[in-house]
Amino acid sequence: MTAIGELNIIPVRKGSMSADIAKAVEALEEFDIAYETNPMGTIMEAENASELFAAAQAAHEAVDEDRVITTLKIDDKRTVQQRASQKVSAVEQRLGREAKRQSE
Repeated sequence: MTAIGELNIIPVRKGSMSADIAKAVEALEEFDIAYETNPMGTIMEAENASELFAAAQAAHEAVDEDRVITTLKIDDKRTVQQRASQKVSAVEQRLGREAKRQSE
């Protein structure tokens, strides 16, 4: 996989967004991508950027609200195969520990 993307979809309305976000995440299942949802968005991995664009569009369209804000950030490494987890591991190796901390 060479294209890694960060997808954020925000239905503009009051109240919980979880039902709409679940619809967006479910739309990703139709694509040959890996993804992981976190509290602030979804990290996606694919063989190329066009797959990420298509998946992001489907996720955007899956949200049935009057206003939806979608952002997509893509790291398209065309000469190197690198997974998102490898990018995190490289930072952790430099730190000498996991790149996270639980608040008390």
